[in-house]
Amino acid sequence: METKKCFFAVDLGATSGRTIIGSINDGHVELEEITRFPNNLIEQGGHYYWDIYALYFEIIRGLREVANRNIEITSIGIDTWGVDFVFIGDDGAILRNPRAYRDPITFDAMDDYLKHVISKREVYDITGIQFLNFNSIFQLYAMQREGNTALKNASKILFVPDALSWMLTGNEVCEYTIASTSQLLDPRTKQLDERLLASIGLTRSKFGRVVKPGTVVGVLTEEVQRLTGLGQVPVIAVAGHDTGSAVAAVPAKDENFAYLSSGTWSLMGIETKDAIISDLSYERNFTNEGGIEGTTRFLKNICGMWLYERCRLEWPEEVRKLSHPELQGQAMGVEPFRSLINPDDPMFAAPTSMIGAIQTYCRESHQPVPETPAEICRCIFDSLALRYRQVFQWMQEFAPFKLDVLHIIGGGSLNKYLNQFTANSTGATVLAGPQECTALGNIMLQAKTAGMVSDIWEMRKIIADSIELVKYEPHDRATWDMAFDRYLSIVNGVINGKEETEKLFK
Repeated sequence: METKKCFFAVDLGATSGRTIIGSINDGHVELEEITRFPNNLIEQGGHYYWDIYALYFEIIRGLREVANRNIEITSIGIDTWGVDFVFIGDDGAILRNPRAYRDPITFDAMDDYLKHVISKREVYDITGIQFLNFNSIFQLYAMQREGNTALKNASKILFVPDALSWMLTGNEVCEYTIASTSQLLDPRTKQLDERLLASIGLTRSKFGRVVKPGTVVGVLTEEVQRLTGLGQVPVIAVAGHDTGSAVAAVPAKDENFAYLSSGTWSLMGIETKDAIISDLSYERNFTNEGGIEGTTRFLKNICGMWLYERCRLEWPEEVRKLSHPELQGQAMGVEPFRSLINPDDPMFAAPTSMIGAIQTYCRESHQPVPETPAEICRCIFDSLALRYRQVFQWMQEFAPFKLDVLHIIGGGSLNKYLNQFTANSTGATVLAGPQECTALGNIMLQAKTAGMVSDIWEMRKIIADSIELVKYEPHDRATWDMAFDRYLSIVNGVINGKEETEKLFK
């Protein structure tokens, strides 16, 4: 009888992290959480940092727990958020805790770089990456501009999952999916672009070799073996970007699908063989990030449940005590489409008060102003579903195939109201699940490296056979069509200014 193989996944987000054991038996995958811990943002000296040593300690703690329970693990894989990086010195030591992408140093760096170094269109034509002020290229430019001593003395620059793999193995790599978030990588060559590196005073030698997801980085060092009680366990470069691992776990039957990774942020996209870089993708600010098996994740970031989460923090205690289904159920009793917003309007990026920002948007666009938590929640859900429709329609224009289904994955896949609204709005069949998509993608890529599965489609079949997908079919199309027309009028009116808005609603 074949011995069960177990895989150890480290899944790190911007607020918390987990270590998870996954195993595959009889065509099904099972997960067990081993540890869970906070990922604290450190504010010091006017800057924000991640505690890389604390994350390393938590990985060691999880591995020690596995050893204490006599669980034999086949390999280890690490995925994290994107763009951030660690500086390593000539002596093989970390020079400083890594800056966090929320650091204010980048607030004006993107505009300054694009104005004085390389134009916006040139950067997009090379990378196909959407413009966010915290992308690695702008972080590094801002650090160069400030004379950052860690950057000056760096022998190697490793993205966060690669840095943690290096701490476990002593080997330096630059995993493709995480590197693709930097806006330094050309998706056609799948290599870091020399011109962009030179523009911020860097050379290719500062980074590890670019490796594909599924590459063995190395085995645990003797030090880590002693600390954990484990042997020479291989560390695998999975899809180091958490969204890359999540999309690898979409339980699709064929390529004719779109996905919506739904959480604090919503990422809607398709999986393509080649990057899509055109006048239209530039105009609509779509991004081309690395996927597994040479694929590209062509997607757009949408401000997701961030709106709801920030409002919930502001509501009175008696409202915060309500469960999500209770509060959202109350919102279903409110008049639909009474007030609509553009979730991606810059005013919702980081307002002092999210409730105040939503009310201001509605007031300035001459709509009823939502007052109660139920009214605000309904406004958010209606607006998100309509924004999803807009992006889904754009996605269909770009896709080289017909989009038959929208897979909703991540924590938002449990939101039955928004899932149904999304089906109604887009007119697509929605399949919700799995919630644990990032961990599943991490585990399945390790299993692929171990020879237990052959390719992404076998991975996806195993995942589909291991979970229960919830199907949502579209309803009330005529009502949602009218709401979408009104949504576009409001959004376009706000973009064109108050005078145009007034004309639309006279």
